Amino acid sequence: MTTLVRTWGEYDEAAPLPKGRVKLGSKDHLMLMSRTLLDTHDPYRPAVIDWPRLDDETRDKIVSLPIWDIAVATEGRAGMNVKTYAEYIDDPLLKAAVEMDGFEEARHKVVLADMVRAYGIELAPEPEYQRPNDPEFAFMRTGYSECIDSFFGFGLFKIARDSGFFPPELVDTFEPVMREEGRHILFFVNWVAWWRRNMPWWRRPWFEIKVIAVWIALILERIDTAKGMGKDNTKAQENNFTLNGSKELGVEITFPELARICLAENDRRLAPYDERLIRPRFVPAMIRLALRFAKAPAPAGEAT
Repeated sequence: MTTLVRTWGEYDEAAPLPKGRVKLGSKDHLMLMSRTLLDTHDPYRPAVIDWPRLDDETRDKIVSLPIWDIAVATEGRAGMNVKTYAEYIDDPLLKAAVEMDGFEEARHKVVLADMVRAYGIELAPEPEYQRPNDPEFAFMRTGYSECIDSFFGFGLFKIARDSGFFPPELVDTFEPVMREEGRHILFFVNWVAWWRRNMPWWRRPWFEIKVIAVWIALILERIDTAKGMGKDNTKAQENNFTLNGSKELGVEITFPELARICLAENDRRLAPYDERLIRPRFVPAMIRLALRFAKAPAPAGEAT
């Protein structure tokens, strides 16, 4: 069983947080976003999680979900990407925050791996996680990818909870992980806003090219995996779970219904944090735009 130890640096926990309006890109913004992540850390230990005993039917349903291989690999890769980028940060407070982010990503992998072991889920061999050649790009890809996956994951987690697919004991076990995903995307989008305003001017064009490249890569990745749905393509099914997961949970739900659940859960999970921090906007905005064009259900008895 993997044991995790604290890997982030020291910071002044007693330093007062800024008051009043906080300008994006300012020192106060840096302090607020970093301290929000650091001060809300949950010190739970995966090694002491008491995985609930499941009845055979519930266990079989959970084992059948086509997500576990890629979930473990994604968290492992995220931990490596975030940890590597932290090595290049000079500011002690920001460095500690990113190091903690990487620690929590690695902890998510341990939680998933322990659950897989507890319930006898068979996984493909885990890949070897390579240090990224461009740490900043890797950090950005991890962050933007989490903005997509967490948005849909929040809604699907609620559906799994409300439908009874996940028993209450399992919901309670994974709730800290879901909270951390919310903290991570909140920190990431504020880091992007802060870094845009503080990087040397000559780096800005290249940074914006990276942002565009990340989004193109993520969109193409999801289009590619969506094409694999319906085929004997386990990897495609795993990658596309966040966009098609309600069916895997045995719940018939329309896209507009799923979208509204995800929007509401996204707002709910980010609501507890300081209102002066910006929230992820791109994915919610695209979903709201899609809802405007989504076909409204026909009234009962009306031919379609």
